[in-house]
Amino acid sequence: MVGFQPVDVPPTAAVKFVGAGTAACIADLLTFPLDTAKVRLQASMGKVPAVKYRGVFGTIVTMVRTEGPLSLYSGLAAGLQRQMSFASVRIGLYDSVKQFYTKGSDHVGIGSRLLAGCTTGGMAVALAQPTDVVKVRFQAQARSNEYARRYCGTIDAYKTIAKEEGIRGLWKGTGPNIARNAIVNCTELVTYDFIKDFLLTSTPLSASRHRSYGWAPGTW
Repeated sequence: MVGFQPVDVPPTAAVKFVGAGTAACIADLLTFPLDTAKVRLQASMGKVPAVKYRGVFGTIVTMVRTEGPLSLYSGLAAGLQRQMSFASVRIGLYDSVKQFYTKGSDHVGIGSRLLAGCTTGGMAVALAQPTDVVKVRFQAQARSNEYARRYCGTIDAYKTIAKEEGIRGLWKGTGPNIARNAIVNCTELVTYDFIKDFLLTSTPLSASRHRSYGWAPGTW
């Protein structure tokens, strides 16, 4: 950009950590109604709900009509907390963990990438699972439901679940979630990593520029 000097230093782990979490929060703000509709449809499976939902957009329309537009964002606070803790670790720490496994080597094999993806995916779930539990609890409860006001707010939900179900209640479903996100993380980030390296090495100008900055493919 005009008036700015090229950035010669790659972003730090802290910048990646905060950047990943912030980007995920913005994405969550835009897609939260779809996530809420998904949870409602999943919660209604196998039982006769008080309100019948038909498809994703049909569910959104029904919720707006019967509960108001704000119902689409029920649990948003916990959702943003989840993204800030989950995505920050899952994506933001991937490069740092990868470098840890390779001891800073410029040559990163697929094994190290997969291991880093599994590690950050598992760490993210272990850290963020309570926020996910609370988010889903809010999303699944219709305002017309008898349990609609069970939780007065996000903090109250954490306290109530811990009190009534024990601390382990905040980590319900952690095992399957770790397995799922470890696979997702490996698929997404490792694929991205390989595509990024391919583009860097196949573009002469980009490759020479990054070598001059001390950035080798697979290290950022």
